[in-house]
Amino acid sequence: MKRHWDLAIVGAGPAGMAAALEGARLGLRVAVLDEQPRPGGQVYRHAARPAPGLAAALGPDHAEGMALVERFHAADIEYLPGTTVWDLNGAREIGFSRAGAAEQATAGQVILATGAMERPVPIPGWTLPGVMTVGAAQILLKTASLVPAEPVVLAGGGPLLYLLAWQYLEAGASIRALVETTPRRNQLAALPHAPALALESGLLARGWGWLRDLRRAGVERIREARGLAIEGQGACEAIAFTAGGAPGRIETGLVLLHEGVIPNTHVTMALGCDHWWDGVQMCWRPRLDTNGRTSLPGILVAGDGDRIMGAQAAGHQGLLAAQGAAVALGRASTDDGHAAAARRALRRLAGARRFLDRLYRPAHAQLVPADDETIACRCEEVTAGEVRAAARLGAMGLTQAKAYTRCGMGPCQGRLCAPTVAALIAEARGMAPGDVAPYRPRSPFKPITLGTLAAGARGYR
Repeated sequence: MKRHWDLAIVGAGPAGMAAALEGARLGLRVAVLDEQPRPGGQVYRHAARPAPGLAAALGPDHAEGMALVERFHAADIEYLPGTTVWDLNGAREIGFSRAGAAEQATAGQVILATGAMERPVPIPGWTLPGVMTVGAAQILLKTASLVPAEPVVLAGGGPLLYLLAWQYLEAGASIRALVETTPRRNQLAALPHAPALALESGLLARGWGWLRDLRRAGVERIREARGLAIEGQGACEAIAFTAGGAPGRIETGLVLLHEGVIPNTHVTMALGCDHWWDGVQMCWRPRLDTNGRTSLPGILVAGDGDRIMGAQAAGHQGLLAAQGAAVALGRASTDDGHAAAARRALRRLAGARRFLDRLYRPAHAQLVPADDETIACRCEEVTAGEVRAAARLGAMGLTQAKAYTRCGMGPCQGRLCAPTVAALIAEARGMAPGDVAPYRPRSPFKPITLGTLAAGARGYR
């Protein structure tokens, strides 16, 4: 017999945990399905049990995350760690696997709190050993206290670039340089939103603190870098670039790339929920109401899966989504005071985020590989030139490009290559990026073996 919950939440980051706590407070039978072995998501990863000596590098947000994780563990919530959701449909039937066996359940309402993903940075040599993303490096820091044994170069743009650099300093790592790609013109675009950022004094102080400590440590900052490329025979040996009209090169065996994060819309795309193109951050976002409801009844989104606003905002969004789910189930009123306070906080945080979105908007050259030999799809090893050729042959969307090139047919199912392939098609055909039809993923959302399915089937005999 299938299990049934009033509210099923996919993801146990700040949004998922806040949604679960609010759902439990409202008397709902709540389940949280999460791939990770512990709650916390990326930002509060292992928040309750940091490795010795790691707490200082995690920064002051660690205590806030630890408190949320403790409240989550203490609540009346069915928590399923190590669980992969590989199927979900409009009837809110959920297929998931855990402990090597597939299972099924149904839910009255489903909240997707699947968070964000790093935007790919397709530059020459980015697939060489010794090249990673900033997010991946931060996971290693948080889960295993791993820091580079040699000086590292961080390249790209966005707040996470500076956060990891600061965390590395606190953890005792050596930073060779920050190679920053953020265009100077972005400052003018962000300037009208500076007053809203000033109201978030804590956020502003943290950012200035990171930059101050990096400067005191003597970390070199190279501004407005262009034409980034990784050099090396079989592994990373150096990063090359142009800055200030002059070529530059830094020898290093480890480069960490980052150009911001974007919502993880894989499941909402697969479900056929309405989406819209965010021209500021150049990504697709699900179309939601003020409680996170999608165009599909009973399916809601909370946190960075809608818009990148940070952990604090994700918590408020999770609360509102749980309220929306409870209202739909007839278990709550829309006039709840908790919801009103969350909306006020979100309006304030959204103002600050508008400044950051415009300041760290990636340069076009960082998203569209100029060199045709640059890999665009890592899973299938498809180059930018092959995608451009497909566009010239008539591919006007990602699904058509898939038929021509196999982009999107690998294990990631297009999660990583979609932004790059779409940008290449738009450039080749003279289209606006938002006019390039996105992938329509299908179940299973994550690879699942026949053995896992068979093990689940045996359990239902």
